[in-house]
Amino acid sequence: MEKSRPEGERRGVKSAKVLLGRRFTVQGRVQGVGFRDFVQREARRLSLTGYAKNLADGSVLVCVVGWEESISEIESIVRQGPRWAEVRGLNVEEMEAQPFDDFRIVG
Repeated sequence: MEKSRPEGERRGVKSAKVLLGRRFTVQGRVQGVGFRDFVQREARRLSLTGYAKNLADGSVLVCVVGWEESISEIESIVRQGPRWAEVRGLNVEEMEAQPFDDFRIVG
């Protein structure tokens, strides 16, 4: 009798990892507090690619591409922010998992 397996797995075959893209728009006190540097450091640690950019309305746009587990972790990190930031809102959208060479700070 075969053991019950998680959905999507067959004998000897594990579920494939899924490459995802996410766009986070972060509102609050997120400019002038090292937010983009903080996100860049954490994204690189998680092997994510993409960019962080200050927007004219005072928010920060973070676009990331990577494996599902790392995307989930960076979302939690972005929600928290660095010590001096105060995240008051976070809009999360799916985006195309387009390739980037690295994680960069732009604009």
